[in-house]
Amino acid sequence: MSTASVLFDAPGPRARVRNRVVSAITLVFLALVLWVIYGKLSAKGQLTSAKWEPFLTGNLWKTYVLPGIQGTLTAAAISIVLAMILGFALGVGRLSHNGPIRWFCSVFVEFFRAVPVLIMMIFAFALYALYDVFPSKQLALAGVVTGLTLYNGAVIAEIVRAGVTSLPRGQAEAASALGLRWGQTMRAILLPQAITSMLPVLISQLVVVLKDTAIGYQITFVEMVRQGTQVGSAYGNYVPALIVIAILMISVNFALSAAAVRVEKRLRRSSRAPRPLDAQAIEQEGAPGARVQQAD
Repeated sequence: MSTASVLFDAPGPRARVRNRVVSAITLVFLALVLWVIYGKLSAKGQLTSAKWEPFLTGNLWKTYVLPGIQGTLTAAAISIVLAMILGFALGVGRLSHNGPIRWFCSVFVEFFRAVPVLIMMIFAFALYALYDVFPSKQLALAGVVTGLTLYNGAVIAEIVRAGVTSLPRGQAEAASALGLRWGQTMRAILLPQAITSMLPVLISQLVVVLKDTAIGYQITFVEMVRQGTQVGSAYGNYVPALIVIAILMISVNFALSAAAVRVEKRLRRSSRAPRPLDAQAIEQEGAPGARVQQAD
């Protein structure tokens, strides 16, 4: 049976004709919708060359776009690192044999998964401002990073737990039979395999972190989408400004996804490769044989 007919029956001649007709009608409808939208935007002068000219000046990029890109990438990078650390710690904690640790991690994960990211950002921003935890210039960044770290750390913890529990139970049992402790089994056997299997989900979650930085405009954080709306307000070109910002966001997300996919391929390739032998083990185990060969 071919892969195309595993989930559904192969369409017959009439079905293929019907599918082509439906596809053609759909494409024509979408083309008409785009044409109407283009006509309305053109009538309002949003797609004229004059609306795009500000993006050819360095002042616009220096004043609006580049600070937004810097803010988005800074918040995303810090949040991704902290969320990965927190998520792996919580995910392993939920699998712990220690009851209090497992209970605490479970409550933490379930609570912060249920709280909206924006609420956590606003709460952290107000809390930091009330107790002067961070300088005033860094308050918005700290609030955004805190909200993204707590929420995405809880989500990553569930990803880690699901990745480890999806592995065959025989591996943990074999490690226990060899005398390995739970921590050694998790660190040396289970987690390396789970990371490889859950990388696609982790990649999508990292892209979510990058996109969710746009919520930070509610606490005056300087990021790409907020700066795009400010460009539209300053130059009266909302549609071109949002199109440019959308292209930049898509490019950054695509670059992040491509980099993560490359890491995934390298990890999968290295996991299939034979493990290099330890030089000291070769000396200890192969020394008698080596002496015999030398004696021959």
